[in-house]
Amino acid sequence: MNTRRALRSFATVAAAAAFAVVASGGFASHAWAQASDVTGGSTTDNTSAGNTNGGGLPQVQQQGDVSFVSGGVGLDESKALERAQSQWPLALRFTGPTADYLADVHVRIVDSHGGEALSTTSRGPFMLVRVRPGRYTVHASYNGEEKVSAVTVPAKGTARAGFHWNTQ
Repeated sequence: MNTRRALRSFATVAAAAAFAVVASGGFASHAWAQASDVTGGSTTDNTSAGNTNGGGLPQVQQQGDVSFVSGGVGLDESKALERAQSQWPLALRFTGPTADYLADVHVRIVDSHGGEALSTTSRGPFMLVRVRPGRYTVHASYNGEEKVSAVTVPAKGTARAGFHWNTQ
């Protein structure tokens, strides 16, 4: 009996969410994610917002002596990453046509001596990177198109770089 009631409740919620997505032209997908009991993926996804870092930030990752965090697909996660930008030496943002947020951007950061500091793929439109102060070249590739930006990471403060593609 409880299973039937749960299925009926789930069906009602799913139907309402589907109607909201259709009625809004697909723009209600973030509202559905925020209304569910799971924030930013699944309850077992430690890279999602609201899990191990608290404050809605995704899991901090490490590659060599470089720490980084990326994400921002959900509303809570994107707001948390935007708030945290000032605490990281390098902040990157990836957008498509009409300022749509992009994920799955391959990011390669090269230091001034040609050494690779970081090579990874973004999990969302924001990537915050903790690198030593200095000059770097950031290579960002999306759908086979590479964008390049030279950045100088200061001893104090945050360097920012935005990458925009006209295709999605």
